Amino acid sequence: MYELNRKLRKIEGYDPAAGTSKIVLDANESPFNINDTFREEIAEGVGKLALNRYPDPYATEAVKAFAKFYNVPESFVTAGNGSDELISIITSCFLEKGDKILTLSPDFSMYAFYGKLYETNVTVMQKDDIYNTFSVGKVIEHCNNNDIKAVIFSNPCNPTSLGIKREEIIRLIKNVFCLVIIDEAYMDFWTESILPDIAQFDNVIVLKTLSKALGAAGIRLGFAVAGETITGALRAAKSPYNTDLLSQEIGRIVLSHPETAKENINYIVTAREKLQEELVKLSDRYPCLDKVYDSVTNFVFIKTSKGLEIYEKLLTRGISIRYMGIYIRITSGTEEENAEFIDALKDILAQICEAE
Repeated sequence: MYELNRKLRKIEGYDPAAGTSKIVLDANESPFNINDTFREEIAEGVGKLALNRYPDPYATEAVKAFAKFYNVPESFVTAGNGSDELISIITSCFLEKGDKILTLSPDFSMYAFYGKLYETNVTVMQKDDIYNTFSVGKVIEHCNNNDIKAVIFSNPCNPTSLGIKREEIIRLIKNVFCLVIIDEAYMDFWTESILPDIAQFDNVIVLKTLSKALGAAGIRLGFAVAGETITGALRAAKSPYNTDLLSQEIGRIVLSHPETAKENINYIVTAREKLQEELVKLSDRYPCLDKVYDSVTNFVFIKTSKGLEIYEKLLTRGISIRYMGIYIRITSGTEEENAEFIDALKDILAQICEAE
């Protein structure tokens, strides 16, 4: 009888948000459907595609639009089937079996997942439980004293909503001997990206996505930005046709409208700030909301002993959030969705928590 190998017997797949509720605040998606804004342009562009032909292996037009949008050289950009594929390529090709890779916790679980899948030696550094951030000095020391070949983390962080300033990230890059992979999926909501400095370094890969601020999670298109040596290796290592014609064309269109992106981002940040203010008020009244973190993303992260009860009771009202043990994570939706969420949470907290 056929048996799975050891690593597949132990594997636990990622548990994505279901997204079936009336108000979906659990997956950090944009509340704006790009099809509402660019429907005609997308229909026209997709209608001209030769679907009987293989796609451009380098997604040239989408890469060109991305490079212009973020003001980076086209020669620094590799397109991927979402950031997940790029993480998979990096961990499988830039690292070898037994190489040591450093991840942080809490952080995006897929970094460690792919590291283990490709049989690297994954070390997890726990973040400070009070602030849920990490000491750059400690990361530098650990990397240099333990033969770490790569360190990977998100900035700003999913799920904590916190960020590390640009100067600290640059200090990290300059003082380690390993590859530094920085997932900037949520950096569009903040202003501390290292993309303007990317040409200075030969040991950095920055990951970007269209799934968050740009509202195109459904097309699965991500990008890696790095110097030309790393970019050349990434383009050689990826599968020949890793992004399809439709994703390339829709991505090109979305990235060609920076004014719309900026308007949507400003709306999301303003809505998230208001949501956070309301949650802080509730935490002042209900001590069971232990801590509301100061977000620089499109979501709010809360430490609470009542997370499961809050999550389950919200579901009965058609509202989904992310339950993460002693934490809950709430994506900022539209102002109307956020208001309905806050009203529901007030009712729930009145039932399950004692007010001060």
